[in-house]
Amino acid sequence: MTEDSGRIVVTGIGVVSPYGRGLNRLETALLDGNCCLQPSTGFYPGFVGTLAPISDLELLEELPNFRPSRTDNLAVLASREALHAAGIGREEVSDAGVIMATTVSGLTEVDPEVVRDPAAWYRDGGLSRAASYPVSHVADAAGEYLGLNGPRIAVTVACASGAISMALAANMLLDGEADVMLAGGSDALCPFTVSGFSSLHALDSSACRPFDQAREGLNLGEGAAALVLERRDYATKRHAPIFAELRGWAISNDAFHQTAPHPDGRGLAACMTAAMEMAAVNPDQIGYVNAHGTGTPLNDAAETKAYESAFRARNRPIPVSSTKSYFGHCLGAAGALEAAVTICGIRRGALFPTLRLSEPIESPAVDWLMGRPRRVPLPIAMTVSAGFGGSNAVLIFSGHGA
Repeated sequence: MTEDSGRIVVTGIGVVSPYGRGLNRLETALLDGNCCLQPSTGFYPGFVGTLAPISDLELLEELPNFRPSRTDNLAVLASREALHAAGIGREEVSDAGVIMATTVSGLTEVDPEVVRDPAAWYRDGGLSRAASYPVSHVADAAGEYLGLNGPRIAVTVACASGAISMALAANMLLDGEADVMLAGGSDALCPFTVSGFSSLHALDSSACRPFDQAREGLNLGEGAAALVLERRDYATKRHAPIFAELRGWAISNDAFHQTAPHPDGRGLAACMTAAMEMAAVNPDQIGYVNAHGTGTPLNDAAETKAYESAFRARNRPIPVSSTKSYFGHCLGAAGALEAAVTICGIRRGALFPTLRLSEPIESPAVDWLMGRPRRVPLPIAMTVSAGFGGSNAVLIFSGHGA
């Protein structure tokens, strides 16, 4: 085994975001400080968030015995772009595996009437309609439409799902289960999802303000992102482009509460520390953290304490921001989209600020990014995801020459 066979690189990135199709659109919006959160009362009363522009999407044709959902559409479009960016044709990808995350899955295909009238689940066949789109459907969609015949796994671990898909894919590459893995997440919004968060009183009625002392909640978004991951030796052999290296990853669980995070952020701090140990980097080498940063009072407070614990040995405050302030919380796709954002930051030498952050949580350990993007060399960066049930995932990326 060579040294490169134990290193995982990103050779392709595909994105469908509320800004449209393509990584460049997302990157340009972030560099310009372009927030796309807006009211959409026609979608759901009082909803403030983002939807991927459907007019910009190429809808998939139905296959025999396979009808794609909106979530499937987003996943396949992002995956197709990622494979194209990696220089992989259909004939070269037959043995590739796919791990795709989702939380919404096919709920988008259920009649919105069931939100207003739960009895419609039984009267109009809502249960059978939902059952025809199991969580595994999104991974099967990528495999069926793109000819990926390797291992297929669907991940649903709440809002950490997208990042967990990449950690699992990297482990499978190291174990030799595949030479190429496509990993990511996809979630499309539907009234059923929004009503659930509304019932938890977790939504902000205006554009969210992560880490601000006056924060009131989150905004929801939709989209998909997919990364092509390979062992470095395999990527080098086929002369693949290298966007970044996945240096370290970790998964943990708070084991504290079915929805709330541990108030001290213990599980998340342990996850960050474990990822840094795997990456063989110390806290001073991390130049930026793309935070989970939902904008909810409990989550942001716990996350701040996690940074204070994980980076307590750092010589200076760690730069942190939440890019959910640009396009909302994309649920099962969030960790994948934010991995793409983190790689954009490394490639462009840019630290993206949290929008609308004016009075941040007081913390001597954190350098809250505000205002305009900060242009600095960024060799190594971390992205953090957390979810209901105390699930945590941390990914550490570096430029491929770092």
